[in-house]
Amino acid sequence: MTEATERFWEVFFEVFEPLPRQGPGSRSSAALALDLCAHLPPSPAVLDLGCGAGAQTFHLAELTTGSIVAVDNHAPNIERLRTTVAERGLDERIQSMVGDIGHPKHDPESFDLIWSEGALYNIGVENALRIYHRVLRPGGYFAFTEAVWRKEDPPPEVKASFEEYSGMGWVQDVLEIIDKSDFSLVGHFTLPDEDWWNDFYKPMESRIVELRSKYSDDAESLAVLDQIAHEPEMHRRHSGYYAYEFFVVRRG
Repeated sequence: MTEATERFWEVFFEVFEPLPRQGPGSRSSAALALDLCAHLPPSPAVLDLGCGAGAQTFHLAELTTGSIVAVDNHAPNIERLRTTVAERGLDERIQSMVGDIGHPKHDPESFDLIWSEGALYNIGVENALRIYHRVLRPGGYFAFTEAVWRKEDPPPEVKASFEEYSGMGWVQDVLEIIDKSDFSLVGHFTLPDEDWWNDFYKPMESRIVELRSKYSDDAESLAVLDQIAHEPEMHRRHSGYYAYEFFVVRRG
């Protein structure tokens, strides 16, 4: 990736902010992960870390009857989430806030379930399990997705695309981190490939086409769009080398 300029981030957010999701996932995978949380109370208190614009937040609202606190560090995501919450009449159930998931300010033992899809790379799984242990009630669950390798010797472009995932390893590496933590593993599964495409890469490619037309005479913006378009194209060619794994762990 070339150096990210101010214009890069402007176009990047113009692509990503309107998408149904800001990363891989689906309602069916969320439901499968929730099924592993077999001993949740009837109306759990849920914390959604790195919520983006809230796709999984609304899945959680559909699949549970509890309250949800959704946190993201990008203010426009939270603004969009709040608008949708109001439109759906969920103000009493979903509270959203701008915040740094690496520095939680929540009261001890205030949640039954902590949820995070595609966001823990910002702070690392080991760190997340350590700092959020106190936020969960005894017997509470922590459900999260993490990028993992699936095959040895990924092509250079794949390695480069995951540079920001500095601690990216294999499923076994994450299991070892869990084993050394104060959590116990409940279960894990790999997100299916359609979780990358249906609400993420397909809408992304459509959005890029729209913006290519908008910026047809803007070489800098078109170059940024080319750069962003590389991600789904790379996934078409090399998805066998990496995946997202959903892990569910429980506090004793």
